[in-house]
Amino acid sequence: MKLKTLIISVAVLAALSVVAFVARRPAPPPSADARLDQPLADRSTVEKAAKLRITDQGKTVALARQADGTWHVTSYYDLPADFTKLSGFIANLTDAKLERLVTSNPEKINRLEFKDTKIELMDANDKELWSVTLGKSPELGSGRYVRFGSEQKAYLATLTAWLDTESKNWANTELLTLKADDIAKVEIPFSEGGPIVVSRAKKDDPWTSDKTPANQKVKADRISSLLSSVGSLRFSDTTNPDDPNAVAAKANQRTVKLTTFDNKTITVSLGRKPEEKKAKPAASASAAKTDAATKSADEKKPEENKPAEPEFETVPAGPVFVTISNSDSSAPINALMQKRAFQVADYIFTGLPQKPEEIFEAAPPPAPPTPTPADEKKPATK
Repeated sequence: MKLKTLIISVAVLAALSVVAFVARRPAPPPSADARLDQPLADRSTVEKAAKLRITDQGKTVALARQADGTWHVTSYYDLPADFTKLSGFIANLTDAKLERLVTSNPEKINRLEFKDTKIELMDANDKELWSVTLGKSPELGSGRYVRFGSEQKAYLATLTAWLDTESKNWANTELLTLKADDIAKVEIPFSEGGPIVVSRAKKDDPWTSDKTPANQKVKADRISSLLSSVGSLRFSDTTNPDDPNAVAAKANQRTVKLTTFDNKTITVSLGRKPEEKKAKPAASASAAKTDAATKSADEKKPEENKPAEPEFETVPAGPVFVTISNSDSSAPINALMQKRAFQVADYIFTGLPQKPEEIFEAAPPPAPPTPTPADEKKPATK
């Protein structure tokens, strides 16, 4: 073979090799997604948010930040939000990381069960700042599939937060928190003899009362117990103020007044609809005729001809409701009481002192006088 022909052949083969390499070389790896290993929700975005909305299975919880920085549950009568619950939920969003991009394939995305489970952060004008839709959890491992907004991308996040969509559960149930050391005076109501007032000049002083019986003293443990239950109140449920049970409770209240050392008076009124005994409905006329037909006149005993005594049934007492007021007109509790009727645990009402005797106990006998040196020198009297 001539040298020229050989060189041409080598050149052709080299060109074909280059073409084959270019055609068969693997595609370059996709560029890494900038979201990976980043928080599910960015802290700066959270700080800008004025509203939070959580939706799942047709239920929605809505919270909004107020001008003073506090949050209210707008989906539950605009009651103050439980800050501990809210901050814990936000921490779950900012602590969760995006582990990987699962798919951008619409068909595969549909298999991850993205429905109506959604978390949204918005500004004061309802403009969306951030939102994710949650899909199912992976069959292996932990976390949750998520989608941002309407993007056609599905990620796996290390999110394990439980979405509580009961709006009432997001409200702060705390109605009153008083420290016993701050209370200078307590007025306790009684049906007989009027209220009893116990007071002290300083927190370390013993409680005293102008109605203390002879040879007795105020029972400090009983006052401490009262302050513990009445001074720390949380609601268990709420209802409309015109609810029949709430109205009946107001008509059967007992009111405890607590005065602080800085001269503020907190009034706590507790009440419930009393237990009732009602006569059961009389037997129907048809039932009476049927009963009479089964007995002949000569079989009846004289006592059977007497009218039957009415039977009674007991209607249980209603739930306990509380009404609180503060002599400081700017205290938030005054406005809160206008929104709903607040139900509290029964034991707070039933645990109030029932009789004045519960407030007092026997006083120790006075200590004998200490003998003086002059007394010791006196001879014994014969």
